[in-house]
Amino acid sequence: MSLIAFFGALESGLIYALVALGVLMSFRTLDFPDLTADGSFPLGGAIAGISIVSGIDPWIACGLGMLAGAAAGVVTAFLHVKLGILQLLASILVMVALYSVNLRIMGAPNLPLLGEETVFSSLVTNENGYWMRCVIIGVVVLIAKLALDWFFSTEAGLSMRATGSNLRMAQAQGINTSWMTIIGMAISNSLIALGGALFVQTQGGADISIGIGTIVIGLAAVIIGETIIPAKRIWLITFAVILGAVIYKLFIQVALSSNTLRS
Repeated sequence: MSLIAFFGALESGLIYALVALGVLMSFRTLDFPDLTADGSFPLGGAIAGISIVSGIDPWIACGLGMLAGAAAGVVTAFLHVKLGILQLLASILVMVALYSVNLRIMGAPNLPLLGEETVFSSLVTNENGYWMRCVIIGVVVLIAKLALDWFFSTEAGLSMRATGSNLRMAQAQGINTSWMTIIGMAISNSLIALGGALFVQTQGGADISIGIGTIVIGLAAVIIGETIIPAKRIWLITFAVILGAVIYKLFIQVALSSNTLRS
């Protein structure tokens, strides 16, 4: 595996680390089987892409993508906690609906960003491009990790963890579990949408199909991370899923680079 291929896998792994953090929030913290990720990932990319094309600052575009992802998570949670639809079915409904929403936002199956200003434009050059993007994305992932670590140490974060661990006990303690679920799903899908917003900027365009398999990668990252670093402390758990996402992408790159796969 070449150095460029290594940094490419690292870049992709760091992007999907944001997805893994979102999946950690829904599947592990809230015990909510959420398939909205396959729709919120391209939603974040579509919103960011159309915003950048419209002349909006790329970082603001990422923020708008996060807000759109949070809205998708709220809709999924609302369908479950307010309308009584099963968790898995609610997420599938939103995921399928988002396909049409994303297509409507972009106006076409794909949206090119070649020549547009991105979050990497000011720092990335031809000489440092293969590693500088990793640094920028790594800083974003670090900020997201530290923010989650802080949130989980607050009263709201502990209430959310209690909601996922034992719903009835949390309700008996006076926790508004419905609001905890809605807030948690909003945070989860906002992180996933942020990953989508960064992904389209590294790829040079948004595509309607980039969300296919997103939830599988997120789950794989969580499982790999928890297997390598079994931990109880939240800061170590979040670090483990980030590491799991990077390792997952590196394994794929090693397999693609293997001479045994070439004809």
